[in-house]
Amino acid sequence: MKFLDQAKVYIRSGDGGAGSVSFRREKFIEFGGPDGGDGGRGGDVWVEVVDGLNTLIDYRYQQHFKAKTGTHGMGRNMTGAKGTDVTLKVPVGTQVMAEDNETLICDMVRVGQRFLLAKGGNGGFGNQHFKTSTNQAPRRANPGLAGEEMNIWLRLKLIADAGLVGLPNAGKSTFLAAVTAAKPKIADYPFTTLHPGLGVARIDAREFVIADIPGLIEGAHEGVGIGDRFLGHVERTRVLLHLVSALEDNAGKAYKTVRRELEAYGHGLAEKPEIVALSQVDILDADARKKKLASLKRAAGKAPVLLSAVTGEGVEAVLRGLMAVVEEARGLPASAKAADDRWKA
Repeated sequence: MKFLDQAKVYIRSGDGGAGSVSFRREKFIEFGGPDGGDGGRGGDVWVEVVDGLNTLIDYRYQQHFKAKTGTHGMGRNMTGAKGTDVTLKVPVGTQVMAEDNETLICDMVRVGQRFLLAKGGNGGFGNQHFKTSTNQAPRRANPGLAGEEMNIWLRLKLIADAGLVGLPNAGKSTFLAAVTAAKPKIADYPFTTLHPGLGVARIDAREFVIADIPGLIEGAHEGVGIGDRFLGHVERTRVLLHLVSALEDNAGKAYKTVRRELEAYGHGLAEKPEIVALSQVDILDADARKKKLASLKRAAGKAPVLLSAVTGEGVEAVLRGLMAVVEEARGLPASAKAADDRWKA
């Protein structure tokens, strides 16, 4: 299935139905009077979060959504039926933005949440509403009000507890595949990961969600490489796992490169709790480990974790560290195993 995290959509609510001009006509009733019914209200346009979706791919194939017009009023005081509503079904974490793609209309963060985007027009009054003592046979009725129309942007930001960041080929996808049931693409060339991925990790009988995004390179905030457009998918996370590959010649420089991109992006990413790990350490001997660990520690200002998703070294310690921050953010007491100050930024 293809991944799409942003789509522009045109929506229009239904017009109201027109009121009716009608008079009561029965054989033995003289001066029956007006009995024109009101028009029905136009259909509304809603957005709703549904379970089982994790992409906006449906909106690549349909970009126009129009609700139905209300039914016109009829004689015998019959009011027209309301127009059929239209509902845009979106995954959890979708933001609805105005046409400028900057003004937030609503943030859809839980399954079942609904929001009215465009209200249908009211139906017009039938001629029964215009009867007065001096005009007992009015021959006028109101047309229905027009519906609302607008262009909106749907922007998906995945909801996860922990996010993986780092340069390309830092071992993010390998780590995700090792600790979750996710099956990301893994290869030995840069930008193997082209779209964000999610996985559920389990440690000490507790679970949390991890998000993996494409790697960042220097200048990503200016559009270099894949750019920083996918950083929005880790905005909602409670903690970041920053992976620095042991293949890097200068681990400290690699760490600072990603940190600069996080700071340039903004939105609070640079202030999030962070766990730093030197990944792929299974390829290093003892002396090389010591040198690169020291370089990374100087740059990060904290003790990094030695991690190898292939051999399993450090994996449980990292998961417990992530779980500790996640539970603290959730307002739950962290377990004694997971409580360790070095995991906090």
